[in-house]
Amino acid sequence: SLQLAITGQQVSQRTIVFCGVHFMAESAKVLAPDKRVLLPNLSAGCSLADSITAESLEDWKARYPDHAVVTYVNSTAEVKALSDVCCTSANAASVVRSLPQRKILFTPDRNLGAWVKSKVPEKEIVVYDGCCPVHDVLRSASVNKVKAGNPAAVVIAHPECRADVLAIADEIC
Repeated sequence: SLQLAITGQQVSQRTIVFCGVHFMAESAKVLAPDKRVLLPNLSAGCSLADSITAESLEDWKARYPDHAVVTYVNSTAEVKALSDVCCTSANAASVVRSLPQRKILFTPDRNLGAWVKSKVPEKEIVVYDGCCPVHDVLRSASVNKVKAGNPAAVVIAHPECRADVLAIADEIC
């Protein structure tokens, strides 16, 4: 989704029709403020992005005042604006590792946050309890069932998947 927003910034057209969800169109507008960004379906939401609001992040930050906030790019512009830094799934662990702060609030995805926590054990990471339902619903039993019928298949998992799926993946990326 971020790459689509970056592409929208780079093209010469003055209008971007973003066939995605709200946070994607917001990202396109943030990166290309001089362009007109249209979202054809105004009800196109994202459960992950909707799992945290600016108000809930402000409350969370008040409970953990000495923590830096790292927000996954699949979030609203309001939440990003309240964060210290944003990351993608590809660079989340590197971003957290690079911060001078030892204490981190990771938002909004609990599965991605847990994966980052496993990759950066030297940091104290508190993970927000949001998730992408598409990734969170997948279980290792379902993957193993498909793998049994296709034993040569390679299992590639996104780090937004649950830990049980990541544990059986051949590659996490």
